[in-house]
This record gives sequence, structure tokens and C-alpha cells, in this order.
Amino acid sequence: MQKDSKIYVAGHRGLVGSAILKNLQGNGYQNIITRTHKELDLTDQQAVGAFFKNEKPEYVFLAAAKVGGIVANNVYRADFIYENMMIQNNVIHQSYLNGVKKLLFLGSTCIYPKNAPQPMKEEYLLTDVLEYTNEPYAIAKIAGIKMCESYNLQYGTNFLSVMPTNLYGPNDNFDLEKSHVLPALIRKIHLAKLLAESKFDEVIKDLGMNSIQEARDYLSKFGVSENSVEIWGSGKPKREFLWSEDMADACVFIMESRDFKDTYTQGQKEIRNTHINIGTGEDISIKELAVMIKGILGFNGSLVFNPDKPDGTMRKLTDVSKLTNLGWKHRIDLQTGIGLIYAWLINHNNH
Repeated sequence: MQKDSKIYVAGHRGLVGSAILKNLQGNGYQNIITRTHKELDLTDQQAVGAFFKNEKPEYVFLAAAKVGGIVANNVYRADFIYENMMIQNNVIHQSYLNGVKKLLFLGSTCIYPKNAPQPMKEEYLLTDVLEYTNEPYAIAKIAGIKMCESYNLQYGTNFLSVMPTNLYGPNDNFDLEKSHVLPALIRKIHLAKLLAESKFDEVIKDLGMNSIQEARDYLSKFGVSENSVEIWGSGKPKREFLWSEDMADACVFIMESRDFKDTYTQGQKEIRNTHINIGTGEDISIKELAVMIKGILGFNGSLVFNPDKPDGTMRKLTDVSKLTNLGWKHRIDLQTGIGLIYAWLINHNNH
């Protein structure tokens, strides 16, 4: 990619896309095109076709997707498979038709079997059944990987796929009902700390409530009080977390300096599993994570684990040796990252 190359970032407002956009701008790329969902519905085949024909991007980062937590994935199964497949089918096919030089498709590590050996290597794809709750989403992402591979093999395109681990960072979702585990823990512990410090005005403002009693009643549903914070499950499951701006750095690195031919061993009869895991290769138990957040935020209350609530998969760790061999490694450790995202949240709340 040249600094004046025309680059389209699809999904530039999300956690992933916004981090990629920030990285590109910071590295001096000046010719970046974006469209909001209102301006361009990526599930609309004709609209996407017209956009590519008119704009003719040279490089595409496909970070647009319909995403959600366990409940949303399980309830809106049809929406998740339909919308994600429509988005990627349209963008990948139009990239081929309009001569895009290189495309990067972003998936998720939920593509791996529910009981995959740990850490998860790229070659474990399609070796066993998927986790039921997010199977439609995972199937769509697997289809995206196979679409990129197939277009490369049939048409000679240069479309790459990356599978990031659990991400956190600026523009994350801190919704108490819908957010992922790390931002959810940060917000819960932050609110408990405000209660403990009698900063009731800040609690009311944060939650958009009318009174501190209303706020207390609402927070009690999530097990949050000045004395303690409830956490679902036993605290034993282990998870891997990657700072979103590190992930963006890996994506830009791959687009700048690596090609499809670098993702598999030359001379293979069957070319598959060409996707690349993006992660840290390190994990932490939910209990250790909660204790770390509690320490960083300075909350003195207790953490209460509720074993009646589901734990989910016990371990989900990526093997990042392929990415390391391609020449990239993460920079921000978890302790530093939690401090950064907490500062971002405080700053965001004060505006």
C-alpha cells in the first residue's frame, strides 16, 4: 500500500474498524474512504456494486459485521448468519469484480470447534462441532475465509483473512446487559467504586437515572453495590485479551507487507487454513482478571462469583506462531491495556 492508495475501511465505526482507521491515519495514509450504514447498506447487492464501480478502492479492510454477545447470537440466529454472509459476499465479490489489489477479511476465533485443543492452531478449523450458541455467526465467518481462499485460487486475487481473539479498547461497548466480559467487569467495578465513595451524582449521570435509589435498584439486578460485585460463573474459565489498537497494527502490517502466498506452505496439493490468528498467545482466568481490574480501579469491596451462572468454554487461547513467524508481535500487555481503557471510559463519561 502506498500513502496515497485508495483504501476502503468497511465498518469504520466499530471497535475493530475504528482502530484500523486510526492506525492508517496515524501512519500517513491520506486517501481513505468510509461509509456509515446509513450511507451504504452492505447487505444491498446493487448498492455495494454501485459503490465499488464509482469509488474503485485499491485496498479493502472488511471489518463490517453484525456482532453481539451470547444472548443475541443465540436469539437472532437467522439475522446473524444472513446479514454477515450478505455483507461479506457483496464486499468480497465486488472487490474481485473491480480489481481490488488486496483485501483483508476480519473474522473471529469463534470459528474454531467448541472442544478444540488449546492453544488453537489455524489447522483446527472444521475438525469438530462448533459452540451451539454462536454457530450461525461462526459459519458465516468460516464462509468468508473459504470465499477469500476460493477467489484467490480460482481468480488469482490477493484476499487475506485474520481471526482476532477477544478485543478491547477505545469505542468498546460498556453496556451492562450486552458487553463482553472485560468491559462489563470494568464498568461494574467502576460503578461499585463510585457508590463506595458516595459519588452519587456520577452514578446517576453514568446510568442516566433520576435518583440514586433508582440507580441502586437497577444496579442490584447486576449484583453491583458499594460492598461487592457479582460475577457470573466460577471465575475459572481462562480468556485471552488483545488491545484493539495492537490488532489494528497487525492488520495494517499484514496488508503492507504480506500476501496470500505467505499464508501456506508452497507446493501443497490442498490449500486450506490460510487464515491467520491474531492474539497474544497468553490467557488469564476470569477470577484473576477481576482481581486485576479491582486493583487497577482501586475498589476495596469484594468479588462474589455465582457458580449457578454459566461458565462458557473453559479455555479459548489462540496459537499465534503463524503470525509471529510472519513478523508481528503484540506490544500492550493486559495490565497496561486495562489502565488505558479505564482512562478512556472516564474521559468518555466526562464529555
